[in-house]
Formats: sequence, structure tokens, C-alpha cells
Amino acid sequence: MIASAAKNLTTISHKHGFPPELASRVASELTRVKSPENAVSVLAFLKQSGFSNSQLESMVKYRPRVLGRSLENGIKPKIIIFQEEGFSSGDICKIISRNPPILDLSVKNNIVPTLCVLKGILDSHSEVAKVLRRCPRLVTTNFRNTVLPNVEFLKRCGIPMERVRMIFIGYPSCLMMQPGLMRKYAEKAKEMGINPSSISFVYAISAFYTMSDETFEMKLQAFRQLGFSDMDVLTMFRKEPTVLRLSVEKVKKTKEILVATGKFDICSIVNCPRSLWSSIDKRGGVALGYVAL
Repeated sequence: MIASAAKNLTTISHKHGFPPELASRVASELTRVKSPENAVSVLAFLKQSGFSNSQLESMVKYRPRVLGRSLENGIKPKIIIFQEEGFSSGDICKIISRNPPILDLSVKNNIVPTLCVLKGILDSHSEVAKVLRRCPRLVTTNFRNTVLPNVEFLKRCGIPMERVRMIFIGYPSCLMMQPGLMRKYAEKAKEMGINPSSISFVYAISAFYTMSDETFEMKLQAFRQLGFSDMDVLTMFRKEPTVLRLSVEKVKKTKEILVATGKFDICSIVNCPRSLWSSIDKRGGVALGYVAL
């Protein structure tokens, strides 16, 4: 069987241009499947469906057992349901190649319910596609235990559905955290004086989610060393919570350049924390804009 798998692997490697190291991964997987020839059919179908060589390489490298999935019962139904739901070939390939475990899901019990929930929240196929391109892991997450409880919690906090949609589009991974963490970060945001009905409340939860408690304290200490008081940091965080997601080096360099212009001091930066998002050109100049949030 090993010899047969190796022979099929050689064919696949030459036909699809897989590099030797990836071919080795495939060879290992083929020794564990009943029909190594199935791998040829799976790859051919995926390529015919629009997957590029680089996407196929990524999938096989991350999830080599996809080659052992039944083409008719395990692969095709997943591609077809996305097609029937109005996803373009490019969207399907991007979403699945970035999250191959989608191909392990049940169409009836997992994929269809998830797409239905997303459509109900986001209102349009184009918005659902946009969100899944940004965060393919939403398809394989447990909506019932994470996403839906978090959405309901945010609504109870007074956040309107329009802003919940903004979270899906801008910070989808934030909604996949455990509900207990969502409540913890929400309480922390409230303690810092952020109004739960404001958009800053959502940004604060997202900021906490991306940092450990140790990293948060390290960022606070860095701001202090740059001349900001604790009240300054609190004021900036209330206005623009995402400021704490900036790297310490970025804050330090931008602050120095802003002050050097003569138009900014600590007080004006505190009053306009988004100025710390300003881009710095190669000559060290600063463009007084900031990353759109």
C-alpha cells in the first residue's frame, strides 16, 4: 500500500506542482486512507472549483487528511452549499482554504444553521461573505455556546443591532470569545467609565480581548514612562480604547514626532488620542491621519 501511495503521490506532486516537503506530508496521509486514488479526484475537483495551487498547498499542509475525505459525500456537498447560498468561487476558495476544517462539518447540522444565523444578523449575502472572508473560523465556531450568547449579552448592555453588525464586520473574532470573558471585559470597561451604549464600549472589549492582563499593565507602564499620567491614559482609553493596541514603539515614535512639530503636547494628544494612529513616512514625517476604525 505504501508503494501504491507513493506512486499516486508522485503523480499528484508533478501534476499540481507541490514542493517535495508538502509531497512528503501527502505521502504520509495517503498511507492511512483506503483509496489513495481518491486524493487525485479530490485535488482535481478542488482545482476545477477554482482553488489555486497555493490554496491547495495551504490546505493539504494544514489539513492533509482532506485528501482522504469522500469526494461525493465529504467534499462536494460543502462546496455546493456555499454556491447555492450565493458565494462566489473566489469567496468559497478563500474561506475554505483558510479554514479547511469546514470540510469536516455537517452541511445540515453546522454549515446551513451558521449561514442562516449570519444572514439574519447581517441582512445580506455580500455582508456574510465579507465577514467570512475576514474570519473563516466563524463557520467552525460553536455559535450556540459563544457567538449567540455574546450577541444577546451586548444587546442587553444597550448596544443596538446596528453596532453588533459593526462588530461582526470589524472584529468578528471578538464574538467568538467565551461568554464569561465577554462579561469580564465588559465589567472592566464599565469600571473604567466607558458608557455601555457607546461604540467605545465595543472597542474596549475588543482591546481587552487582544491583550493579557500582563500586556495591559505593560502598556500602561509604557505610557507612564512617556510622560502620560494615569488619568491621561484613562482619558485616552475612554475616548479611543484601541490606542492601547498600538505597539509601545509606535506610540513612542509618533508621540516624539508630534511634539517635535510644535503643534502637539501631552495635553493635545490626550484630547485627541487618535493622533497616535498617525502614519510616519520614511523621512520621519507624520501624516496627521489615522487608521480608519
